[in-house]
Amino acid sequence: MTTVPVRRHNHVRRLASDRVFDGVLYTIAAILTLTALYPMYFIIIASISDPSLVAQGKILLLPRGVTLEGYEHLASMKNLWVGYGNTILYTIAGTAIMLVVNIPVAYALSRRDLVGRRWFTLFFVFPMFFGGGLIPTFIIINNWFHLLDTFTVMVLPFSVIAYYIIVARTFFQSSLPAELWDAAQIDGCGNLRYFFTIVLPLSKAIISVIALWAAVGHWNSYFNALIYLRTADRYPLQLVMRNILINNEVVSNAMTGSAAAELNRKANLIKYGAIVVSSLPIMCMYPFVQKYFNQGVMIGALKG
Repeated sequence: MTTVPVRRHNHVRRLASDRVFDGVLYTIAAILTLTALYPMYFIIIASISDPSLVAQGKILLLPRGVTLEGYEHLASMKNLWVGYGNTILYTIAGTAIMLVVNIPVAYALSRRDLVGRRWFTLFFVFPMFFGGGLIPTFIIINNWFHLLDTFTVMVLPFSVIAYYIIVARTFFQSSLPAELWDAAQIDGCGNLRYFFTIVLPLSKAIISVIALWAAVGHWNSYFNALIYLRTADRYPLQLVMRNILINNEVVSNAMTGSAAAELNRKANLIKYGAIVVSSLPIMCMYPFVQKYFNQGVMIGALKG
């Protein structure tokens, strides 16, 4: 005689207060989501709407007076696309250099057998709170290293970021047990081989986080270019956009009547369209590294 197993379903009875609490949480989450997403949505619909309606506050949910004139103007601006290409190069090269520099330093500082570990940590942390200032930095870059108005000045001098080092060091300390290094030594694995064959493959989360931070920082950077670049052909996208908007504002202020109004209308179209064009690559890249981003931030923050 065979017995038929009886499946027992354990239903947890939820109180009315629990359902109210969940409703409040979902409502807050929905409000925060809309608060974060609506500005991006507004920029998109404003870039294809009549600028006069945008200025009057009549564009809220749907575009009105749809026009692609702003994007047509952007497509005809050669300097904008030159800046776009420069920004892509600066972002790729700068992110790669930051990873090459900061990840090995963070791993070295996470090793408890590093001689002078505390002093090296202090050496990297001290500049987070005290810096030499803009003028001494400019003098060093110009007179000592002769990097003014070069490609290298955008990717090399500011590649060491103490915050990235601290976050990555915390990740290595909390995620890589000392027993792993002991086992690797028994198998005849040296420091370099251990770092490249074991540490890096196990650290995809923190590497992706730092790569995303570095890429966003390089993509949005314009101040270093404003200070250290002189040739327009080397300007990044953000600096080109800044110059376009400033030039349009200056010219429109100098003009009067219908000509000034038309120029101001084109400037607004270009402004919103440029924001969309410049933000699109980062927005497209983020979903592919989101899981690593969340994992790396939580591990580096909670277990430190």
